[in-house]
Amino acid sequence: MNQYSPSGTAFTAPAKKQLGQHFLADRHYIDSIVRAVNPKPGDRLVEIGPGQGAITLPLLRQHPELTVIEFDRDLIAPLTAAAAPLGALTIIQSDVLRVDFTALAQAEGGSGQIRLVGNLPYNISSPILFHALDHAAVVRDMHFMLQKEVVDRMAAGPGSKVFGRLSVMLQAYCEVTSLFVVPPGAFRPPPKVDSAVVRLVPRDPSTVGIHDAKRFADVVKAAFGQRRKTLRNALNNVVGAEQFAAAGVRPDARAEQLEVAEFVALANAS
Repeated sequence: MNQYSPSGTAFTAPAKKQLGQHFLADRHYIDSIVRAVNPKPGDRLVEIGPGQGAITLPLLRQHPELTVIEFDRDLIAPLTAAAAPLGALTIIQSDVLRVDFTALAQAEGGSGQIRLVGNLPYNISSPILFHALDHAAVVRDMHFMLQKEVVDRMAAGPGSKVFGRLSVMLQAYCEVTSLFVVPPGAFRPPPKVDSAVVRLVPRDPSTVGIHDAKRFADVVKAAFGQRRKTLRNALNNVVGAEQFAAAGVRPDARAEQLEVAEFVALANAS
């Protein structure tokens, strides 16, 4: 049963395992996330998965206008009650993958730019990342908490064992910075893995340099689909010898050895 909080403090509610809910409860890490976001007047903040309001309410204390996207209907009323003394909370009850961030950024005379924040559900974190990437033109930055393993992959560089498709796809479009680790004990209930907070800042579209986004995605997916093979073999039906030569990429290299810029060059040459 939910415990309402009319005083602007976080409330308690049972976590739903089927929704992958782990509610952040440690004040030290909550404060660290708010400091990392560092909201300024005029910012359009959008939080994904506010849960029990652990990050929502401290953000409202610093920035008295916030939009949140929450899938769990049972959390709407207690969120509304807890936020009432602090500021204007707009709640969108929806699956975040169905939310049009571009339309949200432009709604009600908005500046056209939003800042995304969230403790992402572990079971759908990658789809949410790619959904946000689809709307990168209207996203100023993102501060997300995810499994540490996922953040490690997001921020990994060439030569790392965890450098892969997620690394290349995100780094091609964003600057990715791993900020700090959050241990299981900071959550209720505690997950079985460490978490980490990551900052993503979309690159200026004019500097990305990708000619065909779908082609780029296809090349990256194929390259890492058989990562033990050389690129010549992994991309046998995708990239030819002339394209390797035009891009200046060695066909006997493996996917994890390439820089992000080389994947861009290879896709553009194809």
